[in-house]
Amino acid sequence: MMDLTEAKAAARKAAFARRKVAFEMSGKAQAGYLSEILAGHRGVALAGFMPIRTEIDPLAAMEEAAAHGPVGVPVIQGAGQALKFARWEPDCDLVEGPFKAMIPATLQYFEPEILIVPLVAFDRNGGRLGYGGGFYDRSLEGLRAKRATLAIGFAFAAQEAENLPLEATDQPLDMIVTERGIITV
Repeated sequence: MMDLTEAKAAARKAAFARRKVAFEMSGKAQAGYLSEILAGHRGVALAGFMPIRTEIDPLAAMEEAAAHGPVGVPVIQGAGQALKFARWEPDCDLVEGPFKAMIPATLQYFEPEILIVPLVAFDRNGGRLGYGGGFYDRSLEGLRAKRATLAIGFAFAAQEAENLPLEATDQPLDMIVTERGIITV
């Protein structure tokens, strides 16, 4: 019988393969449904992410949201720590941060009320399998201890899985948005 670490590694491997195919087949318009969701939260401080490798691209929706309120991106502080979120604007200067994700050259930190969360796999119950560092789980736990924080998983529909190997510390998503639609939990 597989232990949880092995089960997560196997689930990640399968999900990365599905995501790679979805990425290769995707067009430019990936964030339409995400824009629709964010339009209902205009002016609320939110954090998206700068896509790396084969991640779905939220930048079009982030650009639209930035016209109405603060938008940020995650900045990794170190292993075992929560993320901080730095203010981002569509034309701001960027530098390479940890894991090759781009971050603003000038770091102005703030606390978002909405997180657009990247992921490797998701299920329809709000389960999320990330890269394994626990950064978003720690961040969501800390933010949710202070106030209601909406976690929106953003992924290709092909990243959906069943029976994800989850732990008690895994923070649930409130909804999942894909290039094909919106899944409410």
